[in-house]
Amino acid sequence: MKIVRIETFLVPPRWLFCRVETDEGLVGWGEPVVEGRAEVVRAAVEVLAEYLLGEDPLRIEQHWQILTKGGFYRGGPVLSSAVAGIDQALWDIAGQAYGAPVHALLGGPVRERVRVYSWIGGDEPAELAAAAAAQVEAGMTAIKMNASGLLAAIPSAREVAAVVRRVAAAREVLGDDRDIALDFHGRATPAAARRILPELAPLRPLFVEEPVLPEHNHQLGDLVGASPVPIATGERLFARHEFLGPLRAGVAVVQPDLSHAGGISEVRRIAALAETYGAVLAPHCPLGPISLAASLQVAFATPNFLIQEQSIGIHYHAGSELLDYVVDREPFRFVDGHLRRPEAPGLGITVDERAVRAAARHGHAWRNPVWRHDDGSFAEW
Repeated sequence: MKIVRIETFLVPPRWLFCRVETDEGLVGWGEPVVEGRAEVVRAAVEVLAEYLLGEDPLRIEQHWQILTKGGFYRGGPVLSSAVAGIDQALWDIAGQAYGAPVHALLGGPVRERVRVYSWIGGDEPAELAAAAAAQVEAGMTAIKMNASGLLAAIPSAREVAAVVRRVAAAREVLGDDRDIALDFHGRATPAAARRILPELAPLRPLFVEEPVLPEHNHQLGDLVGASPVPIATGERLFARHEFLGPLRAGVAVVQPDLSHAGGISEVRRIAALAETYGAVLAPHCPLGPISLAASLQVAFATPNFLIQEQSIGIHYHAGSELLDYVVDREPFRFVDGHLRRPEAPGLGITVDERAVRAAARHGHAWRNPVWRHDDGSFAEW
């Protein structure tokens, strides 16, 4: 079997899909994208395709090694995301070739269902409470929310109180039987995080995500030591060696993204590394159906898995949804806040190729917002 064609599709709201076709008729799908830089990743996929055309798609590890290490300059989000999408597609083909879901090829499932969480929006406590109530009604057992908007380098008492008030509004609705995860999105400085996290401890967050930027990860050890709240990070880390420092610092949760951190091949290794430090895996995935399907295959085969992010209904997706691009929505049907184990070959979904090609005719040029503080200076989004 040989790879004969590799195509990419820019599809709304902000995704890039990759289609890998073989001479035996098997087709694999992947999702290689950096949100806001999809066109750049598309160019990287086209360059990597030069090597893959004519190759056996089942030699996944060999291809991963060459695609990541065959150039003198290595790493970075663009290259690792391009490799990630290709890697997903090759695992999809392998599952179809062997007639098995990818989780079976990774050693078999270790659980029957995967817990997921939903995002809630709204900047005001009343809006958050209503959104949290809607997720309770939908049967979800966990939600995630932004912990704050703009934050000063050293937040005022008013800003700290506002963060606590927002989380308290959601906790009141959810009660003690459901979980809240908080995303700081790297908006807090180390000093701000040290001030805020102890105030949040009585509200018992499941974890606090990216309390500081990745470039401040060398201070994570101090932050872990000062925080009673479990700390998570990893959506902007792209290889297992980048997780070594945070794990040594004592982070509780690692969050590699299946569309950024080298795909299925690398994320399963990151999970194994995390296991040696007693940390758990919660893959980042505010993306499309292929990325979510790949994440679930890893989740079902990973002993130290915690919970899965998913983006159905997220505020980024106005006008488009991940369910728009699959033939059968059943693999993404929530039951009591969980997704059931897929048994279909490959990634376990059937991409609606007609819908993808139609959407790609319009494409997108999504860019993340640029925020500014009141004095006009740049602010982390």
